[in-house]
Amino acid sequence: MSEFALPNDANTLGTLFGGKVMSLVDLAGSLAAVRHARGPVVTASVDYMTFLHPIHIGQLVILRSQVNRVFRTSMEVGVKVFVEDLRSREVKHTSSAYLTFVAIDKAGNKVPIAPAIPESQEELRRFEDAGERRRHRLDMKARTTNQE
Repeated sequence: MSEFALPNDANTLGTLFGGKVMSLVDLAGSLAAVRHARGPVVTASVDYMTFLHPIHIGQLVILRSQVNRVFRTSMEVGVKVFVEDLRSREVKHTSSAYLTFVAIDKAGNKVPIAPAIPESQEELRRFEDAGERRRHRLDMKARTTNQE
């Protein structure tokens, strides 16, 4: 998915608001999730968000998303954000995030999702890494829930 960085979405320094980038990441991630689930999904979590380089007004924002692993009713989607300076043609990786989406039916109930089968070495690495991140997410959730 691609979008121009426009003045309405920028701060006084002429760079895209972090919240706008986060919104684009959520949208790009949900597109990959919906395509895989073939039905509605909701965002359950965002692990973290990095901001490596600013995105300036007029630059092209490019987002790439991929389902890394399906667990049953949830899936992890990785999103990478790039910026392209259209004049110089320079492309930089600006942000990354991992999001968890849950597939739901019309009544809002969780529904099973078809597995994502890794086919390449890179997909297998992402699949295995997603399992580690999930264990960490569940540990954090348990700690947070036990503190309430």
